[in-house]
Amino acid sequence: MTDARPDLGTDDLPGGPAADVPDRGPGADAPTRRPSWRRVGPGIVVAATGVGAGDLVATLVAGQAYGYALTWAVVVGCVVKIALAEATGRFHLATGTTVVEGWRSLSRWATGYFGVYVVVWGFVYGATAMTASALPLAVLFPDVLPLWGWGLLCGVAGLVLVWTSRYAVFEVLMTVLIGVMFVVVVGLAVLVVPDVPAILAGLVPRVPDGSVIYTLGLVGGVGGTITMAAYGYWVNAKGWRDRGWLRVMRWDNRIAYLTTGVFVLAMLVVGAELLSTLAPLTEGDRGLLDLGAVLEERFGRAVSVVFLVGFFATAFSSVLGVWNGVSLLFADFVTVVRSGQGSPARSEHPERGLPFRLYALWLTFPPVVLVVVGQPFQLVLAYGVLGALFMPFLALTLLLLLNSPRVPQGWRNGVLSNVLLAAAGLLFVVLCVAQVRSLLAG
Repeated sequence: MTDARPDLGTDDLPGGPAADVPDRGPGADAPTRRPSWRRVGPGIVVAATGVGAGDLVATLVAGQAYGYALTWAVVVGCVVKIALAEATGRFHLATGTTVVEGWRSLSRWATGYFGVYVVVWGFVYGATAMTASALPLAVLFPDVLPLWGWGLLCGVAGLVLVWTSRYAVFEVLMTVLIGVMFVVVVGLAVLVVPDVPAILAGLVPRVPDGSVIYTLGLVGGVGGTITMAAYGYWVNAKGWRDRGWLRVMRWDNRIAYLTTGVFVLAMLVVGAELLSTLAPLTEGDRGLLDLGAVLEERFGRAVSVVFLVGFFATAFSSVLGVWNGVSLLFADFVTVVRSGQGSPARSEHPERGLPFRLYALWLTFPPVVLVVVGQPFQLVLAYGVLGALFMPFLALTLLLLLNSPRVPQGWRNGVLSNVLLAAAGLLFVVLCVAQVRSLLAG
């Protein structure tokens, strides 16, 4: 039996149960697999990749400025990201194609935009990710290497690991890193003694004066940007390639983003309880070094060192995830562009192909120049504008694709999925306008 569902079913929430519909498309006769804890994997990878050091600082600042008043935004953010990731995974499993092929079927502008975006984004993100990974190492081992040396070492380590590791090994590495992140950050939240009644009160939606951008950022900013589009590729790499895996994919997706929600809430607790009476953190990844200094002053050097290890795990998981996931996206982009409108014959192991490896090299070596000399304003501006535009692009193109004949009738969006994707698209448009105005003004 297929794990399909009617368009207007009452169980339209991503991850809900399904009903049979007539469908003889690809994978229609695939047996339905049952969810289990041992099958969780790709969701953990996308969640670990999406939570970066800069996201943690943004959450800390929100907690520092507004306490627990924005707890509800963390919950809404989890629902939004579950909907987006479910839509990406469902498109891959329901159609037997990829999201890049879907963009090509919409219009050449979609693949053209992605092609420009992924090149510019990769150049600047490579420097950002390597710097974030290098910061805690430079503090822990100050006399071993300069910051750019640690950054290059982290980038090369990521390159070697994604070149030489098959998906199963890559998933284990990411699971270990997110395990370290989770234990350190949640342990820290317990250490500072959260105000549970205030957390529960914060579940009631309200927007304090001056908190609109922070609220939108918590809803839309934590848990992935371009790497959300890589979720379907990791689902396929796991061996989930037909509709029989949809229930498993939805389970995997929900567990991953619920874990992310707990992680983000823990950082909000730390900001509210530990930093509320202190000066604002430094912007960007370096704000976590401020937190490390506060922890050392209050709890001692050992706690600060453990936190810096968690900081490194958070940053390096993003290096590994992007080096693998976005390289998969780029490799598929090259294949789709070469093949035209048709469905390309993809390799079973794209990570062994030249496009994948060239993009991983692009992420690693050219950005070292930015790590050493700093990031030129014009490039940062271009990166910021393109980055702000990607999430509206993803949400709106998924909305188009999953309501089109490209997807078999029983697997298209229902009412709730359409509402969630449309709301996500609107949210990201507002965030995009705010970020672009901020970049141009600054």
